[in-house]
Amino acid sequence: MLHWLRHYRRAMLPGDISAGLVVAMMMIPQGMAYALVAGLPPVVGIYASIVPPVLYALFGTSTTQSVGPMAIISLMTASALAPLAPAGSSLYATLAAQLALITGAVLLLCGLLRIGFIANFFSRPVMSGFTIGSSIVIALGQLPALLGAKLPDVHLPSAMLGLGSLLLLLFARSRLAPLLRRLGLPATAADIGAKLAPMVVVLGSTALVPLLGLQALGVHTTGSVPTGLPILALDVSSSHWQALLQPALLIGFMVFLISMSGAQALALKRAEKLHSNRELVGLGAANLGSALTGGFPVTGSMSRSAVNFAAGANSQLASLITAALLALALVAPTGWLALMPLPTLAATIIVAVLGMLDTTTLRTAWRFDRLDAAALVATAGGVLALGVEAGVVIGVALSMGALIWRASRPHIAVLGRIPGTEHFRNIARHAAETAPGLLMLRVDAGLFFGNVDAVNERVEDELAAHPGTRDLVLVLSAVNEVDTTALFALNELNASLASRAIVLHLAEVKGPVMDRLKQSDLLARLNGQVFLSTAMAWDALANNKNA
Repeated sequence: MLHWLRHYRRAMLPGDISAGLVVAMMMIPQGMAYALVAGLPPVVGIYASIVPPVLYALFGTSTTQSVGPMAIISLMTASALAPLAPAGSSLYATLAAQLALITGAVLLLCGLLRIGFIANFFSRPVMSGFTIGSSIVIALGQLPALLGAKLPDVHLPSAMLGLGSLLLLLFARSRLAPLLRRLGLPATAADIGAKLAPMVVVLGSTALVPLLGLQALGVHTTGSVPTGLPILALDVSSSHWQALLQPALLIGFMVFLISMSGAQALALKRAEKLHSNRELVGLGAANLGSALTGGFPVTGSMSRSAVNFAAGANSQLASLITAALLALALVAPTGWLALMPLPTLAATIIVAVLGMLDTTTLRTAWRFDRLDAAALVATAGGVLALGVEAGVVIGVALSMGALIWRASRPHIAVLGRIPGTEHFRNIARHAAETAPGLLMLRVDAGLFFGNVDAVNERVEDELAAHPGTRDLVLVLSAVNEVDTTALFALNELNASLASRAIVLHLAEVKGPVMDRLKQSDLLARLNGQVFLSTAMAWDALANNKNA
């Protein structure tokens, strides 16, 4: 915080004020709706939107990140707590805060230990599959609230209000911004106006509740919302620490990934640099703050952060202003909040999560890499069929399995010389010349225990396909690492080739790899030479064979 305060300028204040106001207007219905997704009273969503962004502003590095409740994390919270306590009970609320506490501690510890690189273990297809599956689960879970009852026992007044709100929100999402631009509004103002449509729809439907007597007709509302700020306290259940640890680790992982993906995209637009380890600390502190104020796990929201950015946020002060306005909303009379109809809140949730059903990654992966596409589909299917945690585990396992499968089958090219040059290319792709008795193979991966057998098999296959080979050159220009198993395999290959009167040579060995080979006996035992370049190996061996 000291860093951005030292560089704060008065000219930045109007943008921060406008952004803080706009995001606060979004947060009231959104926070309450996401609390319902988590199985908590709606007011808890506002509690979780006050202290967490303040603490993130102290330690985080994104100028536009909006930290608070988010649909996917709310779903994961509900999934983790459902087996442990009835939704809405005091124990459930205690466990939600305890889950935020453990999540915050995990994130904070990861930040202090500087292990922000863990984000690299989630591929984009797995994240996309998780988002798609979670969005569908959330949307389906809101249908009873949208329609007033489970299918087919639809409550007509609730369904009319819910479906009407849904249609208005869908119109606002796809048509309102272009309409406002045609009416003369600047593009930025039109986009922000469209983003505020949920607040307008919620306020309008709330006004209809007393005007039309909807409660008497059986339409459910949020109910009494306590006046006043959340109390700083921490209630925990000593018997549930172990049960909450695994979901907290997974939620912490997702909190970091979701926050970083959204914040990084916005930071690139301003040429700002995010520090992943400081982001971990900021998000950890935010979740600790949520735990101390009776909240639940929070994260940076992609949609709110985008609105914060578009509304002119210049620094973390915008988030502080949002938190202050939300606190004022709780200090002021909250009777109107009790009249918010649940069908309309369900509609806002459904429209919000439907916006995350982006199939672009699936289409790209299907064309580019079917293994990634399979991981995406399996992750989404796992979330739908087995639950959030199982879906994530399936996705990560498939991603890591695909990585191991690729690494265990490295590409190996038979090289030839492009006539009249010193360039060497794969003879299967280029009209390159070869020399009698000389076989040159380029290994396009590091050599480690997982792929040395596949490399040896390919070498033997190529030797069988090129009878009369007297010199074998392994071109190691793409090899960044040789582990101990691979070292033994190279020694064994050298001895096997020597027994068949075939000389093994190495070419273009990278410096770090050569440094390690010098610590072994391979170079002393090598029955051939180590060439600085493939061209030098060609000149020494091909010319010799043709002489």
